[in-house]
Amino acid sequence: MSGGWWCDGVRWPGQAPELGWSRGGDRRVSVLAYGAGIGFRALGERHCVGARGNVCPLGAVVPGRSTGGRCAECARLDRAHSVAADTMADDPRTYRVYLAWFGPGMVKVGITGEERGAARLREQGAVVFSWLGRGPLMAARRTEEVLRAALGVPDRIAYARKRAVRGRLPGAEERAAEVAELYGRVARLEGGGGPESLERLPLEVVDQAELFGIDRTPAPVRSVRELVDGGVVSGRLVAAAGPDLHLAVDGVGVVVLDTRLITGWDLAAVPDVPVRAGAGSDAAAGSKSAPDVSAGPRAGSDAAASVKAGPDASASVKATPGASGGEMRVPLIDIGGGGVQGGLF
Repeated sequence: MSGGWWCDGVRWPGQAPELGWSRGGDRRVSVLAYGAGIGFRALGERHCVGARGNVCPLGAVVPGRSTGGRCAECARLDRAHSVAADTMADDPRTYRVYLAWFGPGMVKVGITGEERGAARLREQGAVVFSWLGRGPLMAARRTEEVLRAALGVPDRIAYARKRAVRGRLPGAEERAAEVAELYGRVARLEGGGGPESLERLPLEVVDQAELFGIDRTPAPVRSVRELVDGGVVSGRLVAAAGPDLHLAVDGVGVVVLDTRLITGWDLAAVPDVPVRAGAGSDAAAGSKSAPDVSAGPRAGSDAAASVKAGPDASASVKATPGASGGEMRVPLIDIGGGGVQGGLF
């Protein structure tokens, strides 16, 4: 390992996606802007990202296709201290139960800490959601389990399925109607589907398609299967949902990069990435405030050992009609298909 900056993946603490960075105990973020370019080269091997802020004691190498980015031991440690593990029954915080919609017939019920607001919904790539209730952790957990059974919905939906439908979603009214219908089914259950300690919340449909940018960009056609040593990823950011960045690439179309695949890699800057904002970009096209995602988290002489998306970078994104540029020299697969594209590396 080079000791350079590692990307921790996408976060959604607010209304814009951010890339998290770590190097030892140092943490930084890069706020992303639609229309800006992103480019990097992967170096060496992929290593375990550790757990709960701790470095992996084994420095284990992990598979390139793993979306967890952790070795078996660190994965167990991380899971053991999560809310999903039900090991925090005495947690005093307030939790919210939500109904999340990702596409026609693709819905789930989940819980999140109230102090996080809708960040969890953005992290999952929920196109539409509505709150159902709020209360203590165990009341929220019990409600979640009851509603899953009553509505016949899964406890999780694979990102591959979400990507497959993201480019052909129904209109906003139809999306809202499906969520409202499901909310009505919950309301008709005895006791609203949960214990009295859970406060019911009124229907308030929130549509995040515009926030993600997926309502104004071409449908993605391929996704990155994995990074490899020396592999290059670059393109113009046109949309983002959950951990996925949608990159426009000349000669390919829109390619989805699941940022969970880039954790644990040493990422080097790619010189002179030919990526510019297109005229159709609704945000950051030509804006001087847009991040130059071709510079990396700058911290002295080793700034190049990172993805081209740094918190200290100056803006240099220019508006050029029709330009997207970029290149993909990593294995790609068809969205919704699974076939590996040949000749891409």
